[in-house]
Amino acid sequence: MSERPEGPFPPRPEHPKPGTQTVDRSVAVLRSFEDAARQTPTEIAHRLGLSVSTAHRIVHALHATGMLGQDPATERYFLGPTTAILGRLALERMGATLLQPELTALRDGTGEAVSLGVRAGDEVAVMLHLPSTHPLRYDQPPGDRNPIHACAMGKTLMAFGDGLVAVDEPFRRYTPATLTTRKELDADLDRVRGRGYSVNDEERLAGVRAVAAPVRDGNGRVFAAVALQGPSVRFGDDRLPVLAEAVVAAAGRLTDLHRYLS
Repeated sequence: MSERPEGPFPPRPEHPKPGTQTVDRSVAVLRSFEDAARQTPTEIAHRLGLSVSTAHRIVHALHATGMLGQDPATERYFLGPTTAILGRLALERMGATLLQPELTALRDGTGEAVSLGVRAGDEVAVMLHLPSTHPLRYDQPPGDRNPIHACAMGKTLMAFGDGLVAVDEPFRRYTPATLTTRKELDADLDRVRGRGYSVNDEERLAGVRAVAAPVRDGNGRVFAAVALQGPSVRFGDDRLPVLAEAVVAAAGRLTDLHRYLS
């Protein structure tokens, strides 16, 4: 049931400041490996709409720093050791890995998939994911990104955090249930704030529902969202309140743990 989303990205300035274009392109090259594990500079150039010479220059620079590695047999590049180290450090310093025991308890207590996500512009980046114990389940590996307006974690982060998406209306429609206007999204975020958790009712993928709640840091700022996700047949209206209660309670414990660790 997993599917890689194609979420909206914040618009780039028409006339970027000196140096920012190189940074933007380097980040784009690194992110291109989210969809293709091993690539040549020519493939990267075609994927991103860059000249082959520009792609070669950026790839060689990233390889020199260890951000990319290279298979000598195929000459294809892949995410390198420096990327792995930085990713691990980022998770540790955000406290994400220290929160994993509580996430595991939530998964084991409900039997459903659990994700921890943070806002990345107009998307939600999955930091941690624990799969369901059921054969029929929803999976999204760490590193996946979801459109913020069409997932439970995104609506939680907007409702209790930094506000609405910056993209123009109509928002991208993924299913007949997707909220595509600011008015619809505003009304739903009011409901999220009122009850303390968000619901994704098949808005991203048909047949998948989710509930999410905010996780706060020591200053009370929402820095992440935790979600339970699964097939609609197990997330029926009769069970949804029970799952919501479990995720809200877990989010509270994660908040307390993060404050203690801070």
